[in-house]
Amino acid sequence: MPQSGPGSAAATGGDRIQAAMEAFSKLSDAWELSTDEQITLLGTPGRSTFFKWKKSGGNLPNDAVERISHLLSIYKALEILLPDPKAADNWIKRKNRYFGDQSALEVMLGGQVADIYRVREYVNAQRGG
Repeated sequence: MPQSGPGSAAATGGDRIQAAMEAFSKLSDAWELSTDEQITLLGTPGRSTFFKWKKSGGNLPNDAVERISHLLSIYKALEILLPDPKAADNWIKRKNRYFGDQSALEVMLGGQVADIYRVREYVNAQRGG
């Protein structure tokens, strides 16, 4: 019998939104992201939509799910690269020559999925992945 849960195909839309937004919320807290930064990283939904998502309501589009997936991958890779949690969390805001002396966060705040993916590729390359 198929199981139901946030990671299963049988999960409801509400379960999917709740699980994705809980993970994103923890990442946002760790990285000390402002509300505006969070909204930009999620694809610039309206503020009311963003807060509805945070309360597990509405529809979380595939674009936002993809963004969260990339962000969580970056978060996990940084934990592997920098075992000190504070250093891993602070890395995202440090200037980086690879990004033209911008921080990874500044790059990701360009607003496109490709901006987030660019940081993901860099972090994965650093850990040999």
